[in-house]
Amino acid sequence: MAGAVLGTADWYRHFGTIDAPGSSACYADWSLHIADDPALIARIDQWPHNKRQPLLLLAAARYLGAKVSPYAEFRNFLDEHWADVSRTVLSRATQTNEVGRCATLLPSLAAISAAERKPLALIEVGASAGLALFPDRYGYEYDDGTTVTRLAPEPRRQPAAPEPPVLRCTVSGAVPLPDKLPEVVWRAGIDLNPLDVGNDDDVAWLEALIWPEQDFRRERLRRAIAVARENPPLLVAGDLNQQLVSLAGRAPADAALVVFHSAVMGYLSADGRSRFRSTVQELAAGRGCHWLSNEGETVIVQADGSSVVPEMAAGRLRGNFLLLHNGRPVAITGPHGQSLEWLQR
Repeated sequence: MAGAVLGTADWYRHFGTIDAPGSSACYADWSLHIADDPALIARIDQWPHNKRQPLLLLAAARYLGAKVSPYAEFRNFLDEHWADVSRTVLSRATQTNEVGRCATLLPSLAAISAAERKPLALIEVGASAGLALFPDRYGYEYDDGTTVTRLAPEPRRQPAAPEPPVLRCTVSGAVPLPDKLPEVVWRAGIDLNPLDVGNDDDVAWLEALIWPEQDFRRERLRRAIAVARENPPLLVAGDLNQQLVSLAGRAPADAALVVFHSAVMGYLSADGRSRFRSTVQELAAGRGCHWLSNEGETVIVQADGSSVVPEMAAGRLRGNFLLLHNGRPVAITGPHGQSLEWLQR
C-alpha cells in the first residue's frame, strides 16, 4: 500500500498517476491537484495516518454530495463541508465491496470444490457487507479475445427473485474456467465494522466508494445487494486474527473450507500480516482449509520477511493484484475483477 511508505502528498500523487488513470479521470485530476495543494495536505495530515488515504477522502466527499467537477469547484465543496467530510472520514473506512473480484476468484474456487469433491464453505476476511461471499449467485462472462465463456446461476424459483449481476472479465493464459458454478453451502465474513445491506446509510456509503464514472460497477453493486438481501451472510465484527479460528469452527465439516481476502492486507501492520499468515497455516494444518489471497503490491509478508512475492519482477503488478492459492502465485488480476492473467500452465 503506497501510503505506508509515502508522505501524504506523494500518496495522492501516486493515486492520481498510477491507480486512478484509466478508471476515473475525475479522481486522477482531483488527486494530482490535492498533491500540489499544501494547505489541503496540511488539513489531511491532522487525521490519523490510516485515514489519509485518497479514496477515503474522495468517497467521503462524494457521499456528502460532491459532484464530478473541475478541481476548483471540488476544493470549494471541501472548504464548505470540511467538518462533515472530516467526521465521515473518521467514522468510515474504505470498505469497497467490489463484487467484480468474484470473477477472478471463481476459477480457483471451482477447482478447489472439484479437487475436494465437496461443496464450499467460505470465509472472507475484510468482508465489508459480504457481497463477495455469493460467487455462486452471480453470472459471469469470460472473454479471451476469441471466445466468451458464460456461466449463470441456477434460476431461482421465487417469482420476484432479483436479477443477478453479470461479472465480465478479460482472461489470458490457461485459465481453468469451470463448466458450472460451484455449490456454496455456508458463507461467513469478518470485518472490524461489517456493513449491513439492509441499512440505507451503509448502502449509500458502498455506492460512494464506487469511482464516479463507473456506472457499470454501481449497477452491479446494486444487483449484488439485492441478491444478498434475500439471505444475508453471517458477518462477525472483530479483528481477523482473533476471530478466524472460532468462525472456522462453525463451518460444516463436510464442506471444503476456503479463507479468502482482497485488498485487505495493506490495512494490517507487518506484524498483523505475519500473524495472519501463521493463523491460516495453523488452521490448514488443523481443521483443513484453502487460502486465496488477492492483494496489491504489498501482498503479504513472505517467509523471508519481504512484502512482495519474490518471483514477481519489479513493476509487474503495477496497479494490479496478485492471486495466491496457499501462498503460491497463480494469477495477476485486475483490482476490480476486470482481468485475469493465469500464470500457471
